[in-house]
Parts: sequence; C-alpha cells; structure tokens
Amino acid sequence: MTERDFLQDETIFALSSAPGRAGVSVLRLSGPESGDVLKSVTQSKLPEPRRASLRTVYDLDGVMIDRPLVLWFPAPKSFTGEDCAEFHVHGSVAILEAMARCLTEAGLRQAKPGEFTRRAVERGKMDLTEAEGLADLIDARTQGQRIQALQNMEGALRETYEGWQSLLLDALAQIEGEIDFADEADVPDALSHAAYPYLTQARDGMAALLAQGDKGRAVRDGIQVAIVGAPNAGKSTLLNGLVGRDVAITSPQAGTTRDIVEAQTVIAGLPVTFSDTAGLRETVDSIEAEGVRRALARAEDAHLVILVEREGLETASHVEENIVFRNLAGEIDGRVEENGDISGNALKNIGLDALLGKLESLILERYAGLESAALTRVRHVNCIEVAHSSVEMALSRLGSEPELSSEDIRNALISLEELAGRSDMEQVFDRIFSSFCIGK
Repeated sequence: MTERDFLQDETIFALSSAPGRAGVSVLRLSGPESGDVLKSVTQSKLPEPRRASLRTVYDLDGVMIDRPLVLWFPAPKSFTGEDCAEFHVHGSVAILEAMARCLTEAGLRQAKPGEFTRRAVERGKMDLTEAEGLADLIDARTQGQRIQALQNMEGALRETYEGWQSLLLDALAQIEGEIDFADEADVPDALSHAAYPYLTQARDGMAALLAQGDKGRAVRDGIQVAIVGAPNAGKSTLLNGLVGRDVAITSPQAGTTRDIVEAQTVIAGLPVTFSDTAGLRETVDSIEAEGVRRALARAEDAHLVILVEREGLETASHVEENIVFRNLAGEIDGRVEENGDISGNALKNIGLDALLGKLESLILERYAGLESAALTRVRHVNCIEVAHSSVEMALSRLGSEPELSSEDIRNALISLEELAGRSDMEQVFDRIFSSFCIGK
C-alpha cells in the first residue's frame, strides 16, 4: 500500500465556506468514518440521504456545540465518491473552533488543499479537466471567466477528447486487423487504409482546438493591453482616463514613467489589464533604456497594443499596434478616422468612449464567445500538441509501416489519458491541487 492509499483510508474534514464570521458556515467530511462520526456527534441515527435535517451537535464530553443542519451523502453518490457529510453550522469563530476540535478528537484529519476534489478525480467522479474547471469557477472574477469555467467543469473538454479517443481506437482496430489477421481470407487487403478517415478527423479536431489555445488562457488569466508611444505622448493620462482613476503619475516632463504601471478593469465581461509603459526613444540614460526595453517586451507579450501618437513627437522604436490613439490638443470631437485611428484628447477624456468601443470589439472578436471546450492551461496545450504530433506521424506511416503507425496512435492515446488525469500523474496532481482552497 502506498502512502497515497493510506491517506485515502483516512476521513478528512475542512471548512468549505469562506473563513471568518458568517451567518452560516459549512464543514465537510469525506471518508469511511464520516457516517460513524455523524452519528456520534449528533447522538442520533443517520439522516435520510441528501436531505437536510436539523440536529444538535455535541462534543465528545456531551456538551452542546450548536444546532445546525446536517446532510448525509453515502458513497458513491457524493462529491468525492466516498461517504460524505456536511454540517451547516452558525458561522462564529467559537463554533468553528469547537467543531474542529471535536472532529479532530474523533480521529478525523484536516484536509489538505484540494484534497476533496482530488479524491473525486481519483474515484472517477470527474476528470482532471473538470476539476480544473471547478477551480477556475471558484476563482472567476468576470462573467466571461464564469462561462468558460462552467463549460469545462461540465465536461466540454472531456467530451472533446473522448471523441478523439473513440476515433483513435477505431483507427487502431483497423490497423491491428491487418497486422494480426493478414492471412485470413475474410480480412480485406490494406485494411489499415480504412483508418485514414478516423485519423484525419482526430488530427483536424486537435489542430482546430490548438489554433484557439491562446483564447482560453487569455480569458482565464486576463487580457493584457499595452499602452506605448513616445515620451510625453499622453500614455499615463490615457491610462487614468480608461480606468477612471489616477493610477499613473502624469507630468509635462518627458520620461516621467520609467517602469510599467498596471491597472485592471473589465471589458466585454473579461478581465483586462492595461500597462502604461516608458516612452520609446533613443537614450543614453541606462535607467531609461531599461524602461524602454521593458516597454518593448510588454508590447511583444501583450494581447493588444495601443499606440499613442502626439503631434510633433516621433516614436523611435517600431511596435506592432492594434489601435492608434491620436492625442490632439484643443476642443475636438472624439472620433474614429477612416483608417481606423482614433482621434481624441486624453487630458479632457475626449475620444475615450470610441477607444473603449474599439477595444471591446477587438476583445469580443478575438477572445470572447467560446462555445465549447477551452484550453485554459499550458498543460492542456502540451498534451494535445503531443497527441496531434503522434497522429500526424501515424498518418505519414499508415501505408508503409502500419506497425509503427499503431504505436503512434497508442502514444496519442497516452497523451489524452494524461490530459484526463488517468495516467501516473502523482507529481502533476500534487502541483495542481495544492492551489485549490482547503474546502475543495
């Protein structure tokens, strides 16, 4: 028995609601002793499964702790697939401390971060992509993040890769039929060629999802928008206007901003981080030169770039911009020019509505509207890239080397198993679930 198997024999508990004073707090139990502990601390029989019951909870000395609602979830119809119980107690610090002490004295162990969800994955209640979707849902700050997380939590990515697995198994059956039964009269010649459409469909599906891989991660992590331009072009003033508060120091003196200043907002239901950067120009000042280097690096990494132009100023270093904001002086009408540039006055907040409207259109076009599976983590992309490469190799060897082609298909299937979390992934599990909150 491994250490992991030993830990799973233990019954765990944790606070599943937010810590601190609250009207109601939820304590969750999971493991083989959950039912016995529930009966012991309530001094009564188990309640009807999945029905809330009002019970009195006592400590091991028989002293009343609280009168909460309790729920009983016998295996396998529970979140973790184990026997589970919940106590919906009044959320005072004193009650929570008394409950924790009582459960510990009863032999239960405090759960580690993500341990409830990890047990659910290891017992087949969900796969790893669904568990990651659950974590993203808990962390969601915007509606776009909520929708994407719900899709993965409800199995959108699982359904997608299971479709590929089915295609690959069909292809493998065709190839193995030719290899294993080549001398049989009722097995057609070159049976492996029948695998071609299955492999092609799987390859094309993987390629299509990989093509929008940045989209899912951008929604999960947030859209990065870099504001660049020459010194004193009005970048900091524009940033303050876009987020509606003074986050960057503004001054008529060129070169005020030397490091990156960030501010967050929400556009089109998605989190957006604006980065005000140092002015781009040739300089012998080592500190300013470092600021220019960082500005160019941020522009290179950003999802979108706003180039601020001002009459009489020239940006020394070329950047590939998505939007040009022409920062003009005087009383003007903020507008979108025929070439797509936006004219305005950052100091007087003129043209900002047009700029935000164009930003929203670009974000909706590029990053919103995922209707199915989303690759929200580098791990997802890596697994599918390996699977896609293996299928490509299988197709190239299908006609001449069917034995090697079948091995390529098996490699692709192994990569999809890793995506699901069904292979030997102890270290990966440790890394993923350590970021979960304790009660999950």
